[in-house]
Amino acid sequence: MDGIMSYQPLLAIVSHTVFIAVAFFALQAIMPEKIIKKNRVFQAQLLYILLSIAIGSTVSNFFLELSYWSGRLPFMFG
Repeated sequence: MDGIMSYQPLLAIVSHTVFIAVAFFALQAIMPEKIIKKNRVFQAQLLYILLSIAIGSTVSNFFLELSYWSGRLPFMFG
């Protein structure tokens, strides 16, 4: 069990970073010109970054929780 806990923080950092990057990439499919006001480039970029962090962190937490709970299943039956 100590072996699993030793790499968990590194896995969480990598997972969050990867899923935030994937969310940022996916958000670029949206055409913000129809939603964002003109001459608000900085605010639009900030919105993209914050949405990427929110979506990426949520998805990452889901997969980390799923990984944790699926790893706990053998202890439940053994």
